[in-house]
Amino acid sequence: MGSTEQHLAEIALTVAAEAADLARTTRGSAIRDVGTKSTSTDVVTAADHAAEQLIRDRLAALRPGDAVLGEEAGGAAGSGVTWVVDPIDGTVNYLYGYPWYAVSVAAQVNGASVAGAVVEPASGRRWTAARGHGSWLDGERLRVSAPAGLDVALLATGFAYAPERRRAQAAAVARLLGRVRDIRRSGSAALDLCAVAAGWVDAYCERGLSRWDWAAGALIAQEAGAVVDLPGAAPELGADAVFAAAPEIAGPLRAALVDAGMGEF
Repeated sequence: MGSTEQHLAEIALTVAAEAADLARTTRGSAIRDVGTKSTSTDVVTAADHAAEQLIRDRLAALRPGDAVLGEEAGGAAGSGVTWVVDPIDGTVNYLYGYPWYAVSVAAQVNGASVAGAVVEPASGRRWTAARGHGSWLDGERLRVSAPAGLDVALLATGFAYAPERRRAQAAAVARLLGRVRDIRRSGSAALDLCAVAAGWVDAYCERGLSRWDWAAGALIAQEAGAVVDLPGAAPELGADAVFAAAPEIAGPLRAALVDAGMGEF
């Protein structure tokens, strides 16, 4: 019999996969019903709402009494297991048909992720992790990269919706570009963290994320061996920074990000 964490990971994968199927099959109609949130570029589609409701309904049946915190319908942490849900992480990509978007579902206890799943509707890839039991992509165990140095490290990041903050982030990235191999900006924090776990990138850092953006992906990266800092853990990068990196470059990258001004906006 598996552990409690593994059981929660199985539930996370089940409900995330169902929501991913919904998002994929309804995209044609869902992107005709689009609203905005914090800015005109911060979009929400009918599929975001429908996928989150499906997840909530399934969790209510599978785990009655657990709390749910979701991007679209809100909620609050409970005293036991809290499910943290991003029904579509990368909604702008979803809107445009760019295939780098995902459904993210994590189980947290006392604010820390113990299980999670990230499912990609377009490719069908399924990323999972349970605390203490590793992280996996479609049944294959994941392990972070081992770059020889910061100068050959590939870094993923993302930008905020507010124009003034985007400009500050872009300036910091410009200062960093000469110190790393290159930068990738794909539009889904959950999948960027999964990419760290798989060794597809060597590190990831972004500010301004919400809990549902990183709850599953950060655990997947950590269980694959990444050094992970969640909001509040690396104040030199900003109180809201999320950082994940291969151990070989974690220290030098933090220092380079500070020099680039990542903590100043």
